[in-house]
Amino acid sequence: MARFLALLLAFVAACSPRPSARTLSITDDWGRTVALAAPARRIVSLSPSSTEILFALGLGPRVVGRTAFCDFPPAVRSVPDVGNGIEPNVEAVAARHPDLVVLYASAANRAADRGLAALHIPVAVLKLDDAADVVRAARRLAALAGVAGAADSLVVAFDASLRTVEAEAAARRVRQPRIYVDVWANPPMTVGQGSYLSEVLRAAGAVNSFGDLSASSAPVSLEAIAARDPDAVLVLAPDTASAPDLASRPGWDAVRAVREGRVLVVDASLYGRPGPRMPLAAADLARRIGNLRLGHGP
Repeated sequence: MARFLALLLAFVAACSPRPSARTLSITDDWGRTVALAAPARRIVSLSPSSTEILFALGLGPRVVGRTAFCDFPPAVRSVPDVGNGIEPNVEAVAARHPDLVVLYASAANRAADRGLAALHIPVAVLKLDDAADVVRAARRLAALAGVAGAADSLVVAFDASLRTVEAEAAARRVRQPRIYVDVWANPPMTVGQGSYLSEVLRAAGAVNSFGDLSASSAPVSLEAIAARDPDAVLVLAPDTASAPDLASRPGWDAVRAVREGRVLVVDASLYGRPGPRMPLAAADLARRIGNLRLGHGP
């Protein structure tokens, strides 16, 4: 019996998933191979999106450093803050003794990447600008942490939830409302095609009133906003309880949606960053749009 048990345990161990060279190697968004000899155990995440993804993968206990802007989930607040995610302080990051640093794919982070490489700290640079990036980043981070199965589960849930929101929004839709996204006040700035917020609008059954802009974000004139006559204005605010009053902005009474109070003030953390909560943002927006149609207010 003892011999049988020993053989059984050996068989189970042999069949258990183990990190392989392939599992622990990815190509990041700067086209470099990132290879680890063992699963990452001390991760510094330098973008709010990558931090959310790591926690959604169940890797929160391995996150040992974050940026000042990483605020979700609430448990992340107990993780030491190493400062900015753009042009980060290399010394502050290195002081956390990471075996993996996740950098946002910005040209401004080239110097930090070189500094971390000089200290022999592995760096994965990830582009996190849209929904497809969320899926890719989840798979890459899970691979480097040796938990590829967690990414499979996350991606399946993400895709299924998003499809459900889209189907429910389409079933309720009489027409697609046109929404202006207010990302900056003076000068007015909004998002264009290919932007993550345009994807959220589309999933919620709405249309970006400036979806024809080729840039992901761009300044626009107040006259152009009024001329396009959006059905509602979407305002992202860090604190929805103290959101800006668009009606008090000079000239904004020219926009009919503002005059008539169709302004949707939403949580910037939920709406403004590509991450696993995208289906939640789309569902929330679909509900708010439905309330506007029914005359229940924003």
